[in-house]
Amino acid sequence: MSGTNHQVRLAARPVGEPRPTDWEHTEEPVGEPGDGEFLVQVLYLSIDPAMRGWMNAGRSYIRPVEIGEVMRAGAIGRVIASRHPGFAVGDHVSGSFGVQEFCVSDGRGVTTVDPAVAPLPTYLGALGMSGLTAYFGLVDIGRPEPGQTVVVSGAAGAVGSVAGQVAKALGCRVVGIAGGEEKCRLLVDEFGFDAAIDYRGEDIRKALRTHAPEGVDVYFDNVGGDVLDAVLPRLARGARVVVCGAISQYNSTEPKGPANYLSLLVNRATMTGMVVFDYADRYPEGVAQLAAWRAEGRLTSLDDVATGGVAAFPDTLMRLFRGENRGKLVLKIAD
Repeated sequence: MSGTNHQVRLAARPVGEPRPTDWEHTEEPVGEPGDGEFLVQVLYLSIDPAMRGWMNAGRSYIRPVEIGEVMRAGAIGRVIASRHPGFAVGDHVSGSFGVQEFCVSDGRGVTTVDPAVAPLPTYLGALGMSGLTAYFGLVDIGRPEPGQTVVVSGAAGAVGSVAGQVAKALGCRVVGIAGGEEKCRLLVDEFGFDAAIDYRGEDIRKALRTHAPEGVDVYFDNVGGDVLDAVLPRLARGARVVVCGAISQYNSTEPKGPANYLSLLVNRATMTGMVVFDYADRYPEGVAQLAAWRAEGRLTSLDDVATGGVAAFPDTLMRLFRGENRGKLVLKIAD
């Protein structure tokens, strides 16, 4: 197929915050699908904090993006040419297509999505990996019981906003931690949290004594650092801490671990890391439940759609670390 495929590749491994020089903007001819393959036009890219970790060398839960490689990214696209029996021209699909305008795929890890059921960006958020991360992290690791208190940090983001709503759907009292009065209002008014704490303008420990007087039964952590340390002393007996992310530490050259970890001992609590890829064989279960809650009006999805195409990717990614996103941040590539 004729045409040009614009891409963003990793040019250097960042030290601290990613800089414009860490990226290379490239172009190549649009690929042709071979037997058993299909060509996807990318419509929306998922912008995730985990991307910062993928840029680092070294052992992790997933291999790093190599220097010169198209930056890894989940995406939604449309099939525009196919020689694959399972995917037809016109199908909308979700997969790891990367930061580029077109991608040839053999179908591995790709699923079809229905734009009549939900807007396409929602399949990257509440009905995508962000929603599944929140669902399995809370349900399988947090194991909240009705009436318990669940605290979520990074609560106005893609994962945190869903985690809090899942906890509400399970009958819990939910307290969100976010940055700024606007985001805190959003948590209560839009997502139905019982209370919100502004970590920029409030003392988190003092606020938790007010909003979680009997202690925190489940803490879903997306932030790490000082916020994690502030919550740990407020754990209830037998509390479960879900370590989903640590966005406050991703660009730090001297990452900070928890100083108050002995609260785990005192309160017979647990702290467990989770990676959504471990639940791949259960994705259909998670999507079905999230979709049901959405249909019932118990799950609100907020999609923060940035524009500018692949060229806007580097700056759009930095919006996450500046705390500028509300809900799920996605980058629109094409109509």
